[in-house]
Amino acid sequence: MQNSAARSTYATLTALFCALLVISNVSAVKLIGLGDITVAGHTFDVTVDGGVFLFPLTYIIGDVLAEVFGFKAARWAIVLGFVASALAVASFWVVQQAPPAQNWSGQAAYQEILGFVPRIVLASLLAYLAGQLLNAWTLTVIKRRTRGQALWARLIGSTLVGEMADTMVFCTVAFLGIITGAQFIGYVVLGYVYKVLIEVVLLPVTYRVVALVRRRSA
Repeated sequence: MQNSAARSTYATLTALFCALLVISNVSAVKLIGLGDITVAGHTFDVTVDGGVFLFPLTYIIGDVLAEVFGFKAARWAIVLGFVASALAVASFWVVQQAPPAQNWSGQAAYQEILGFVPRIVLASLLAYLAGQLLNAWTLTVIKRRTRGQALWARLIGSTLVGEMADTMVFCTVAFLGIITGAQFIGYVVLGYVYKVLIEVVLLPVTYRVVALVRRRSA
């Protein structure tokens, strides 16, 4: 990144990446019930977490960073996201431990909601490192082997690998023992399928963003 336009674009994408990650971590505290579905005679209680709405966008931005700026640049953004998430959970914990004001009655609610964030963030950080690094690495490997052709193949291929690692690690660490049986299986499967489908549906948008970032960074 030799020119100022490239540095500015990279900084903007990295900031957005970190913001979406932290917001998703906090949103993931809430479990959302979508009812039951029956597949091959088995009924699953469809449950998702609140992070399901924004978190897939971090993979799209990660794809753009790896595609345009390379694996090392994407890895640095991933590290910054890790630091931002760790700082957020540390701040929540310190505030939770601080004595509440005598006329403030929200301590129990604060603790119930944000007190669960440390487990969510631990799950997110572990899943994030595994998923995002595998996503960026897979994309760059496919790009090298296809000699820069078939952008769709590396975007979808990296998503399949990265989201699989991310979903399995996150769901297991965050909600194992809280969600059990068929509900847990449905949670994992639906989460993975949803995230992959979101990126497939938004593939035309990713193409446009990649082209725009390339132009601005040239």
